[in-house]
Amino acid sequence: MYSYLKGIVTEIEATSITLEVNNIGYLIKTPNPFNFQIGKEVTIYSYQHVREDLIDLYGFETKDERDLFLKFINVKGLGPKGTLAILASGTVQECLKAINNDDAKFFQRFPGIGLKLSQQIILDLKGKINFEEQDSPEVLQNQKMVEQALKGLGYKAKEIKTMTTNLPFNENHSVSDLIKMALQRSIL
Repeated sequence: MYSYLKGIVTEIEATSITLEVNNIGYLIKTPNPFNFQIGKEVTIYSYQHVREDLIDLYGFETKDERDLFLKFINVKGLGPKGTLAILASGTVQECLKAINNDDAKFFQRFPGIGLKLSQQIILDLKGKINFEEQDSPEVLQNQKMVEQALKGLGYKAKEIKTMTTNLPFNENHSVSDLIKMALQRSIL
């Protein structure tokens, strides 16, 4: 298996590109081949799909996109072709949002994906994938301190979650400022 290939794009087709690496042209199926430019050097994160009657090489612009592709093809009834259609029209974050929000209609808009398969995708993947950057220990400590302070003021866990969602923990605010921001949300 190849983790990534670094080379120059020499051809762009409707569903694939040709990437020249050390004078060898690799035909790589990709969700959005027209995102690439002929003659430009790129790094493609790859996956080699092997069946008894074919070997295909799939390529992606980011590791997250490749990792999501690998999660999708493990869903019963969803193969590489259907997964490419999803990734061609939706970003990694849109797909994760649809999975985490039980948005079956998001996946039904892609060819070959009906209600049953859409629900299977959500069932198999919900809560199992997250490609967001990990917060620093300082950010996590500030978040914990704010949550403890709100708990000490008598707020319930559900209220605390609502009050602290999307607070700017990573923007050099003091804990007291973050608590004030959270309390302002409870008033609204």
